[in-house]
Amino acid sequence: MKKLILASILSAATLSAVAAPVTYNVDPSHTYASFEINHLGFSTQRGSFQKTDGVITLDQEKKTGSVDITIDTASLNTGWAARDKHLTSEDFFNVGKFPTMTFKSKSFKFDGDKLSSVSGDFTLLGVTKPLTLNVSAFKCAPHPMSKKPTCGADAVATIKRSEFGMAAYVPAVSDEVTLRIQVEASAK
Repeated sequence: MKKLILASILSAATLSAVAAPVTYNVDPSHTYASFEINHLGFSTQRGSFQKTDGVITLDQEKKTGSVDITIDTASLNTGWAARDKHLTSEDFFNVGKFPTMTFKSKSFKFDGDKLSSVSGDFTLLGVTKPLTLNVSAFKCAPHPMSKKPTCGADAVATIKRSEFGMAAYVPAVSDEVTLRIQVEASAK
C-alpha cells in the first residue's frame, strides 16, 4: 500500500512538472538567424546574423508560450566585407540608429503536439508589423550532454522590406525577403 501511495505521489509530481511552463534561454552558439533576397533577378543572396539572444517560455500541455528574440543587426555577415558595410549602412539596416531587430510573440499554433507557427510582432528599423513564423521542425527533450530540458525549432517567414522603410533599390533588389531562424534553447 505504501508503495502504491508513493508511486501515486511521484506520478502526480512528475505530471505537475511537465504541465508547468518552462523558460528557456536561447543558445547563441546553436542559433542561426539568416535572410535570403533575390539580386537583380540573377541570384539569391544570403546573409546571417552572428549574434542572437532571447528567452522562450513554453507550456506544452496548454500549448501556449512566448518568444522574445533580439538579433544584433551589426553582426550581419554575407561573406563579403564590402557588401556587409553597405548592408549595415543607412541604405539598409542602419545599424548606427537601429542596432537590433526583434520578434515578440503573441500566440502559438500547434498541430497535435508539434508547434506549427508562432505569431507576433516583428520590429525592424523602428517599425513594428505583425509576422507569423512558420515552424518546419520542432523538438523538445533533455539535452544529451547537459541533461537540461532543451527545445529547438526551424522557423521561416517572408517580409516586404519596404514596409519597414528599407526600400533601397526596390524592385531591382527584391522587396520580398525570406527570414529564417534555427533556434536551440535550454531551460534556465
